[in-house]
Amino acid sequence: MEKKRVEGRATIDQDTANTLIRRIADLSLAMDKMNIAEYVEFLRNPRRIIYVNFLGGLARGFGIGIGATVLAAVFLLVLSRLVQLNLPVIGRFIAEIVRIVSDHLKVR
Repeated sequence: MEKKRVEGRATIDQDTANTLIRRIADLSLAMDKMNIAEYVEFLRNPRRIIYVNFLGGLARGFGIGIGATVLAAVFLLVLSRLVQLNLPVIGRFIAEIVRIVSDHLKVR
């Protein structure tokens, strides 16, 4: 094993040096694949962070609104179908809920 001697520093053999060089190259390649440089640049720009978070919040809010509307519509559709089955106790309860919702929608 050939060791390199640097004055005042520890010695390292050639195999260890090659292993370190190879691992550093692998790490560099992995960082390039993960776009670390772009991410760091993104973090250095507070306006861009605020803009991206604002747009993300708008999208989440819009999605929640649409999802809740669809879910409520499906729920009311199921309830109205149950009323049509004319179940004695459940039917009156569901009919009252559907009537309240319908009245509320007519007011708006």
